[in-house]
This record gives sequence, structure tokens and C-alpha cells, in this order.
Amino acid sequence: MPTLHWIGKDKVVNYHTEVPFRVLEHKYGYRGDNPSDTSETHSGNKIVHGDNLEALKALLPEYEGQIDCVYIDPPYNTGEEGWVYNDNVNDPHVRKWLGEVVGAEGEDLSRHDKWLCMMYPRLRLLRQLLSKSGIIFISIDDNEFANLKSICDEIFGSNNFVTTFIWEKRKNRENRKVISCRHDYILCYCFDIRSTERCLKLLPMSKEALSRYQNPDNDPRGLWKSDPATAQAGHATESQFYTLIAPNGKKHNLPNGRCWLYTEEAMKKAIADGRIWFGVSGNNVPRKKTYLNEKDRGLTPETILFAEDVTTNEIAKNELKEIFSEQIPFTTPKPHQLIEHLIQLSTNDNSIVLDCFAGSGTTAHAVLNMNKQSASNRKFIMIEMEEYAESITAERVRRVINGYGKGKKLVEGLGGSFDYYELGEPLFLTDGDLNESIGVEKIREYIYYAETHEHLSRYQEAEHPYLLDYLDGTGYFFFYKPNEITTLSHDTLNIVPQKVDHYVIYADVCTISKEQLAQMNITFKKIPRDINRF
Repeated sequence: MPTLHWIGKDKVVNYHTEVPFRVLEHKYGYRGDNPSDTSETHSGNKIVHGDNLEALKALLPEYEGQIDCVYIDPPYNTGEEGWVYNDNVNDPHVRKWLGEVVGAEGEDLSRHDKWLCMMYPRLRLLRQLLSKSGIIFISIDDNEFANLKSICDEIFGSNNFVTTFIWEKRKNRENRKVISCRHDYILCYCFDIRSTERCLKLLPMSKEALSRYQNPDNDPRGLWKSDPATAQAGHATESQFYTLIAPNGKKHNLPNGRCWLYTEEAMKKAIADGRIWFGVSGNNVPRKKTYLNEKDRGLTPETILFAEDVTTNEIAKNELKEIFSEQIPFTTPKPHQLIEHLIQLSTNDNSIVLDCFAGSGTTAHAVLNMNKQSASNRKFIMIEMEEYAESITAERVRRVINGYGKGKKLVEGLGGSFDYYELGEPLFLTDGDLNESIGVEKIREYIYYAETHEHLSRYQEAEHPYLLDYLDGTGYFFFYKPNEITTLSHDTLNIVPQKVDHYVIYADVCTISKEQLAQMNITFKKIPRDINRF
């Protein structure tokens, strides 16, 4: 498969593995029904302020393989810098990062090279977070569409490309430009196209589609519509060519190039079961009855997303004005209706939705609105690196939870809650030692994840303080005490509470010989030397 090459790629292609692991530091919880209670909500809804590359890395211990839907609206790299959410990569955070990672040549990169360097490691981490049935949607325009498609083919696999949606972002003609652009693209990839029969879900049936289902013959199976009882004859077997005889004796011959859907024997059974319709008179061309309730019914998604269905940038901008009633530095926000459409295609009622370019918080708004409308329990994780993460992103979520506007423009609150985090200290100090200031529980979570790629749900117990958990016949233990040297010895083995097939035990020192460890099926790992920096 052809791959895209650019200046600096060699520095970033595996950089996601070198990103320092930082813990998430809880700042406050917000409850719509009790705003004064700022303790952790444990709702699963998170807003994280910090570099989205480091924030994505920080999410891995809890969320690797757990995210069903990713929607991101990264900078389009248009070269316009006149607003707070820069549409190119001259953001100070990005410039600093490029200097550290790419080096001196980072100053000489084209804006396209810079953009690719910025996006590549973030997409690598996003893929790690996707579930096996997960879907990622990425908004973009012509400036980086081709480049984005190339690196997504490389990272997610060209075979996992689903489609490119065309979103009608405006209704009016733009006469100030050489050409009036009325659309954006939304690239769509799945984690593994082989994992499911349909990578995108069917849309709910429209009133028009439902109106086609009726029951003129009072069929006890309920509403149905008629579909052709014939098919194209290209791949038909000989048994699908015959003269069909209706219950009233009328003979029906096949049109040229067609065959019956069923063999003659199967057709007779379907007629006897009342699944073939000959019209009220019994003389019409036979048609197959398709029942509304016999399987999931819905509409196949289409690649064109019309403004009349998912609205426009302008409507989204006006909604932001209504929410905040003050000047907001976002000229082209996405409408929450658009995000809801994408979430509907890719999630179930309990899915987790991630947006690491959170901006004004549209994705969280979409999730909360869907939960309210369908009594579902989807969760959102929002990451925003800019300083407005609290004043705009989180504030918008608060306002849509509580309701906003006055008088005739009053919008009812959606309810809900969330937790707000800052990126905390790194797990490892510059000399490679563990950073004990982050707390033992955070260290334990990391160790277990590094070993199993599973989230540690067991809390430290007073009775068994060194036990992490058991998984697939292996017991994981972390013999660790802040400011003390721990030793794996025959005496300390006495505190292992359960006999299993294999043990992985971390400690500072081991006094048991390698031969004895092998006999006891123990893998010893020295702290901090043998801790995986995944």
C-alpha cells in the first residue's frame, strides 16, 4: 500500500510510544441537580484540560479498546490565524512540541508537514482507544483532505475505510471567494471492518418509510409491505425458473432476465404461509411480503448529509450566541445535530464518545441531548488544550445541563453531570524513578495496565496490600512502599493469598534464586527497571 512521506515523519511515526504518561488530576465534579457538590461524580463524563497528545496517553489505562465513537474536528490548516482556535499549526503548544520532537528542522517545515507531524501520533493513540467495533469520524476540508486520507489509510488500514461523508455546511452562496464552497468532508474509518456485519447502524425509519407498511389482509404477523418476488437471473439456479400458479389457478410467467426469489418448492410453502401477496383480487403479479417486526428495520445511511437534516455552521454559531449571550471566538462551530447523526450511526445506548479537539463542547452537548431524547446513558470524554477549556468548553456543558435563555427563548436543561480534570504530574521522574507524589493507587493502575492492557478495578485492600488482581490464571503483585525498599523473599511469599498457575511480582529486590522462581512459576520484575513504558 502506498504511504505518504513528509519531512519529519521519521521523528513522529512512533512518537506516541514516547509520550510521557501523566495522571489525570481531578479538579471538580459538576451535578446539574446539585451544583454545590463538587466531589467526583463517577458519571463517566469527563472534560480534560491539557495537551491532547498527553491526555490521550493518560486515558489508555482505563479506556484502551473501550471507545465506540471518536469524533474530532482538528484544525483545517487553512492558514487563517485571526481567531483563538487557530486553523493552522502555528499554535504555541504545537510549535513548542515540534521543536522538541522534530528538532531544528521543524522550523523549516511547510505548514502541511507541520500539520501531518501534529496529527500522526494523535491518530495512533486514538486507534488504540477504539473498541473492536469502534468508528472514528474526522471533519476536514480540501486543505488537508488528501493528506489526512493517506495517513488514515496507513494507521487504520485502507480496508477499514468506510466512507467520506459530504456535509452541506452552508445554504447560501459565498460571493467573496473564487468558488463558493458549501461542504466539508467527514472521513469515516472503523477499527476492524470484519468485526461486524454492518460497521454503521441503520437510521431510524422516517414517517414516509413507515407509511409503506400496512396490513390490508389482516395478517396476524402485523404490518408489512410488498417487495418484488423476482430477482435478476444472472446467478440463479435452474430451480428458480418455473411457471408460478396462484391459489386461484392463475399462471404467472417470468419476465425476461428475471428469476423467482425461491425455488418452486420454497415458493409453494411461502404461498401456503400467506407470505406471497397476489393483490386484493388475487390476480396481481405475485410479490413478497416484508414484515416490519420480523427483523430490525431502518434506513441505510447516505454519504450526503444535507443541511435540512443536520443544520449548518451558521445555525450552530447562532446557537452558541444564545447559549452564552456574549461574544464567543468560534466562527465555524459544528452543529450538535451533525454530531448526533454520527453518534447515532456508530453507538449504542451505553457507548463512550471521545472528542480530543473539543473546542466549544459540541460533542458533549450532542451526547447529553441524545441521552435526554432517548433515555440512554452514553458517556462523553472531551479534551481541550486551550485555556478556554474551563471558560467555554466546560461552561457550555454546564449551561446545556441547566438550561439557558429567557422568556420565549428559554431552552430547557438536558440534565447530567461531568468531572473536570487537568493533566497532572508524570508517572516517571526524569531519572526514571517512580514519581511517588502522584499516589500509590495511580501507580498500581499503571502497573496493572502495563502488564495486562486491562483497567484495574480492584482497590488496594488492607488485608492484601500488594495484590493488584488476577487475570487468566496469573496473579499480579506490586510489592511497593513509598520511601522504602521492598524485597521478594520466601517470607514475603507467605502473604500471597491465592494459589494460581503463574505469578508476576514487582519488588525492589529479590533474594530468591532464578531456579527457584522458575520452579514456583514466578516472574520477578524489578522496580522501576522492569516497568513497561508502553
